[in-house]
Amino acid sequence: MDHRITDLDVYLFNGGTHYEIYNKMGAHLTREKGKDGVYFAVWAPHAVSVSVVGDFNEWEPEENPMEPVGKSGIFDLFIPGVKKGDLYKFAIETKKGDILFKADPYGNECQMRPETASVVTDISGYQWGDEPWQQDKRSACTLERPMSIYEVHLGSWKKDESGENFGFRTYRDLAGELADYVNYMGYTHVEFMGIAEHPFDGSWGYQVTGYYAPTSRYGSASDFMYLVDYLHQRGIGVILDWVPAHFPKDAHGLGRFDGEPVYEHPDPRKGEHAHWGTYIFNYESLQVKNFLVANALFWIEKFHVDGLRVDAVASMLYLDYGRQDGEWVPNKDGGNKNYEAIEFLKHLNSIISRRAPGAVMIAEESTAFPMVSRPPEDGGLGFTYKWNMGWMHDFLEYMKTDPYFRQYHQDQLTFSFSYAFSENFILVLSHDEVVHLKCSMINKMPGDLPDKFGNLRAAYGFMMAHPGKKLLFMGQDFAQFREWSEERSLDWYLLDNEPANRQINNYVKDLLHLYKGHPALYEQDCHEGGFEWINGADAQHNMLTFCRMTKDKKRCLLFHFNFSPVTYEKHRVGALCPGEYRQIFTSDAKEYGGSGQFPLVNLKASGTPWDFKDYSLVIDVPAYGVVAFEFDFVNPIKNRLRAGTKIVSRKLGCKKYVPKE
Repeated sequence: MDHRITDLDVYLFNGGTHYEIYNKMGAHLTREKGKDGVYFAVWAPHAVSVSVVGDFNEWEPEENPMEPVGKSGIFDLFIPGVKKGDLYKFAIETKKGDILFKADPYGNECQMRPETASVVTDISGYQWGDEPWQQDKRSACTLERPMSIYEVHLGSWKKDESGENFGFRTYRDLAGELADYVNYMGYTHVEFMGIAEHPFDGSWGYQVTGYYAPTSRYGSASDFMYLVDYLHQRGIGVILDWVPAHFPKDAHGLGRFDGEPVYEHPDPRKGEHAHWGTYIFNYESLQVKNFLVANALFWIEKFHVDGLRVDAVASMLYLDYGRQDGEWVPNKDGGNKNYEAIEFLKHLNSIISRRAPGAVMIAEESTAFPMVSRPPEDGGLGFTYKWNMGWMHDFLEYMKTDPYFRQYHQDQLTFSFSYAFSENFILVLSHDEVVHLKCSMINKMPGDLPDKFGNLRAAYGFMMAHPGKKLLFMGQDFAQFREWSEERSLDWYLLDNEPANRQINNYVKDLLHLYKGHPALYEQDCHEGGFEWINGADAQHNMLTFCRMTKDKKRCLLFHFNFSPVTYEKHRVGALCPGEYRQIFTSDAKEYGGSGQFPLVNLKASGTPWDFKDYSLVIDVPAYGVVAFEFDFVNPIKNRLRAGTKIVSRKLGCKKYVPKE
């Protein structure tokens, strides 16, 4: 590959369509005129001059001045003798005569914080072994496959107790243990928080200074490749959190890169998040959009990740996000939608779907913006999935309510079903819900400790049965009592020392394997044909019942939920059809911490109408119980409605019959 910036490179970059610009920008080991060295290129359109400084020239700006590439705003230089591992920065002379020392925006390795220099490296030599995984991914329909995501902060999943390397373990060191745990539990994917280089641990990786560099906290770029490769070879997908919405103001980062706004919008009303203390990318700049689109492809194509969870999408979509009146600029039509950011997201997702079949793009979007997960050609943003923040908020509010008062909040359980298929959703209980005094999942639950665990079993059971893919943050699957902190390891000792925590871990494990093993729970996740109400209106008993359906109507599932501390024996519930109902799951098993008084049973639906269905079952419902039955759907005898009646309502699965007029 010709490493030098060409006229074609400049043309494509200025047009926003150089999707492999990272092969030219940055620092690349190469050979010129018989000498080994490094080719450097950087975009600094307002700079008077740019130099490469590093430990190879005593950090002197006069030693290695770069040459402008025409009038493109790009500067480049080949320096013989520079080698892998050398430190460098760009010394940029501004129009005011200041000298700024900036890390490489396209650099592939950075110094360990608090140091801020870029590091010359080579990411081209890794030998991948995941081709079977890649082939399967390209040919699969992700919407019809199970997706249960384990959200992980690598720095605190398991720390190095010896205290070496600031307590951080390496990508390679973590690979085996992480894969073993993920497979044991039954997750299908891992989502990594904050892998791109960032200066502050407490930002969790969401304030990025090195968009093209895996953080050096856990090793090198090739070490991160090894982790991804290892997970793929163990059958585990990899998703990265990605932050194209904003970036920090650290002096060595992208902000005011050449003394003036380059990556950020020049108008602070569009270019700064005052409440976050960050800059906002300039989505009107073709070169900035090129930087971001190429970066997304970089992680997918160079590091083989299976998708990106795009952070803070809502902040991109709205010009008035986090702003008061007078602090934002309306669009050309006088509204608050950011047309340029919307167009950027459509373009981004279109390019990724074309170049990387099978890659998933996930929007963390917290508003009711329409068609987030619909194709751009149909007017959508083009994401594969959208986080279901509405479900999360309503559901957690319901679960935090004392069971006595839940009868007045049934809509917080059922409302999400009214829009469950308006987008391709992922149900999320993420890191954001267990930090900053929000309490851990177990401590959100009301009651004494047995009640808390009972409520948590009911909560996780409901989540797994509800339409939508799933995401759980690490530590939630064994009911860690403390809020999560990036400064310490998860409380793994609970699994060895506390029976209740081991039992809830067993429970989540079996739920995840139940989810993966039953197509009814994922095959029609994004289609209304995959769901049927039985009864969502039994608020008096804190109960609801529904079915999940397969395409071929075989091995469908009926779920009944009891969110009260009361046990109900011989409780009648409606059934969709006649036939055998084979109980396959109960949350009340002793190995989960339940009473164990109700063993699994097989039942036949009787012809007794109930819940406005023509058939029914009589079941035992434990306190805080989740019970599941498998059945093969058969069409009931038609025209079973009583003569002289008509259906006037099917809300929440409850039909009402009234005489014909």
